Amino acid sequence: MAIPRQRPRPNSATTETSPAAMKASLIAVGSGMPDWVQAACADYFKRLSHWLPLQLIELAQGERGKGRDPARAMEDEAKRLLAAVPKSAHIVLLDGRGRAHSSEQLAVRMEAWRMLGQDLAFLIGGPDGCDDSVRKAAGESWSLGPLTLPHPLVRVVVAEQLYRACSLLANHPYHRGG
Repeated sequence: MAIPRQRPRPNSATTETSPAAMKASLIAVGSGMPDWVQAACADYFKRLSHWLPLQLIELAQGERGKGRDPARAMEDEAKRLLAAVPKSAHIVLLDGRGRAHSSEQLAVRMEAWRMLGQDLAFLIGGPDGCDDSVRKAAGESWSLGPLTLPHPLVRVVVAEQLYRACSLLANHPYHRGG
């Protein structure tokens, strides 16, 4: 595996404002996350702020329960997920059927995303997954691996892995994998 191209670490005198500097949204179905999730996400969002400003957009779950059709809830969530995507953003769906990446491979993807010249939207569906309309709208799907993770933890893992990918590209010592 080729090592991703190393970038100099930005500093206060040279903030990246080039096309490589993009913004990202983490759009997730579900709200009212535990304090530890909010704290962890806030920490990684702050760390990412100079490499990849990341905002969280939380959407209410579709109505589920006795006598309710889960497919209808997924359709409702899909409409709201897609409506929340910033205009012209490249959509990356978090999906167990997507492509898994090592941290180094994710850094290579990050470089490719930068070259697109678009902002990014990472979508996390509800408890039943995503409606096919979201899969069709996504430019790609990213799997965090074969384990089933609780949705709150997915937010934290995504934020941490995006930070790790950016730190690899910036030759920052955070990533010491091997």
